[in-house]
Amino acid sequence: MKARNICCAGTVFLFVLATSTVSAQDTSAIKSLPPVTVKSTTKKIPDRIWKGFSSYFYDAENPRWYRVNKDYLAKFMIYDEENRALFTKKGNLIYHISYGYEKSLSEDLRKRVKDSYPDYEITRAVKITQAGREIWVVTLEDPHTLILIRIEDEEMEEVQKLQKTS
Repeated sequence: MKARNICCAGTVFLFVLATSTVSAQDTSAIKSLPPVTVKSTTKKIPDRIWKGFSSYFYDAENPRWYRVNKDYLAKFMIYDEENRALFTKKGNLIYHISYGYEKSLSEDLRKRVKDSYPDYEITRAVKITQAGREIWVVTLEDPHTLILIRIEDEEMEEVQKLQKTS
C-alpha cells in the first residue's frame, strides 16, 4: 500500500513539474522516484472491474484501460477533466486522480487558497482520492513564481516554491 501511495503522489508531482517551465532554486532537495511502467493496453476487462468502475464513474467518457502489474488503470474524461483510476483485479478502487482547474475546487476551498495567496492565480487543481482520504495538490502562479500547495482535511501546506526562468 505504501508503494501505491508513493506512486500516486509521485505521479501528481511529476505532472505538475512537467506542465510548468520553471527551475528550482535548490535542486538537492528533490528526490527521484522509480519510474512507473505501464505493461500493456488491454481491451478485455473482467466483469468485476467493469462493475467497480461503473459504480464509481457512471458518467465517464471514453475509458481506456491499461494493465499495470496485476492492477487495471482506467484513463477517462468526466466533465472536461482528465481522470485516472486504478483498480485491483477484484474490482476494488485503489486510487482516483482528477486533473482539474480552479473551477474544480469547492467554493470554500477556493476561498481558503485565495485568502492565503491573494496575489496568485490558481492554474491547476489535482484531486487524489485514496483509502478514504481526499488530497488536493494546487498549483499557484504569479509572473515570477510557482507555488505548489497540498491540502488535506483542514491543513494547507506549501510543498514547494519555485522561481520561473525568463
